[in-house]
Amino acid sequence: MNYKNDFCELLSLALDGELEKSKLLKLIEKPKYSHLGDLAFPCFELSKQYRKPPQTIAIELAKKIESPLFEKVEAIGGYLNVFLNKKVVSNLVARSVVTQRSHYGTNNLGNGDVVTIDFSSPNIAKPFSMGHLRSTVIGNAIALILDKCGYKAVCINYLGDWGTQFGKLIVAYKLWGDENTVRENPIRELLKLYVKFHEEAEFDPQLNEKGRAWFKKLEQSDEEAISLWEWFRGESLKEFSKIYDLLGIRFDSFNGEAFYNDKMEYVVEILKEKSLLETSDGAEVVTLSEKGLPPCLIKKSDGTTLYATRDLAAALYRQKTYNFSKSLYIVGNEQSLHFKQVFAVLEKMEYQWHNGLFHIPFGMILKDGKKMSTRKGKVVLLEEVLSEAIGLAEQNILEKNPNLESKKEVASAVGTGAVIFHDLKHYRQNDIEFSLQDMLRFEGETGPYVQYTHARASSLLRKGRYEEDIDSVRIEDQDSYTWEVITQLMEFPEVIERSMEGYDPSQIAKYLIELSKSFNKYYSAVRILDDEYNKHSRLSLVHSVTIVLKEGLRLIGIKAPEEM
Repeated sequence: MNYKNDFCELLSLALDGELEKSKLLKLIEKPKYSHLGDLAFPCFELSKQYRKPPQTIAIELAKKIESPLFEKVEAIGGYLNVFLNKKVVSNLVARSVVTQRSHYGTNNLGNGDVVTIDFSSPNIAKPFSMGHLRSTVIGNAIALILDKCGYKAVCINYLGDWGTQFGKLIVAYKLWGDENTVRENPIRELLKLYVKFHEEAEFDPQLNEKGRAWFKKLEQSDEEAISLWEWFRGESLKEFSKIYDLLGIRFDSFNGEAFYNDKMEYVVEILKEKSLLETSDGAEVVTLSEKGLPPCLIKKSDGTTLYATRDLAAALYRQKTYNFSKSLYIVGNEQSLHFKQVFAVLEKMEYQWHNGLFHIPFGMILKDGKKMSTRKGKVVLLEEVLSEAIGLAEQNILEKNPNLESKKEVASAVGTGAVIFHDLKHYRQNDIEFSLQDMLRFEGETGPYVQYTHARASSLLRKGRYEEDIDSVRIEDQDSYTWEVITQLMEFPEVIERSMEGYDPSQIAKYLIELSKSFNKYYSAVRILDDEYNKHSRLSLVHSVTIVLKEGLRLIGIKAPEEM
């Protein structure tokens, strides 16, 4: 229900279509204070065009704007303020939510276009750290939001399964590893070996040479090197799958870096054909000075390829395979230059679809103000954080609701929800200080607070024996608490659209907090079940809230338990 659009249509008619609707829509705002109305149109920009004071324009427009949706239209201080008809709008909003259920807020802006989303992408043979959480949950939420907006999201996990680090790991395993110990706890043991390699290499630089030599063997398909690499990769995928299952995240492709080994030469050939390759200090590069960027390195002087070569091959493969209209890369801020270079090279290669490539950057999770480092062993393992969060949730359930059925299932939903929500409530480009205490709080602006609000509302429906009947949905109350909830429900479709346009799941997370706060105020102030005459009306509103909270949580990858 977007009454902004209705207001925009009436404004356009009142102005005889002299201003574009898109421009009018951008100017319409929500007043800071409720006594100034529900929608406002500032007339200051029209002042020059019409050569009249803004207040005069507002007064003239007020006389022309009429609709059964509007209770009052008034001109104040150069603004045209609109007050919605509470009774009419409340009923329209509640009926719309209950009728559409989980489809409320769905739109078809994507028109079925394919969007590939490259996210998560952990390195194999290393544990899934908190450092990889951001790409994983931001990417998953963006995929769900794009699907909601009529796109077909293709989720790609571009695994870090190739590179010199695997030569180093093979050296470490051969020097200090034990097969049985590694088989018992593969990821943890492989991390220990990786950290030990870097500690020892500080005193013995020859180790780095040995690492490079083993990676060369890997590239040349040496039987022992390939066997160890496949083992490391297989064990990693098993461990990662446990975490993805816990977080409820699915992928359409696990094609990692190694998948593109035989596809990079094709890229090099095209660059040669188009005369884009130049030699610089023995290396082959594409110059990008016209874009104000440093050269993009395609091949080192020793003939080895780089990340850019691989990303170019991946972009070509994905366009051919999926025919995407957009391709998103959910990768940290520090890779911004890399993606500018890759996109600029594709533009020079004259691929028109380069315009659909977007790097969606995000800030880091910091520990004590510093970036986490796998090499130095300074990582916080996501599995441990999730396990602790779920344990705390289970403890809370045992204290507050010991008779709850499916305790473990609810604890899992609440614990993982706490971790996901803590990340997504922040704007993605901001850094986040890792704090287990903040993440696991079950009150305030947290995931468990929103989940508990949903459970509380669901409990009211059970106690009130509410039976859904679309024809009987009605909102009788016109108090400020009811209206605050209605205006929040009304905003949901617009919030989804904004989060899609900015690739910004925090818009939905923040919205869910505000809706929860409004509902909890309503719950405290209104006797929902005590007044038999108004009970069905009030439960219709409660039912609408459960629908929107559940769908909003789903869009950011979180479950909504009906009991907690």
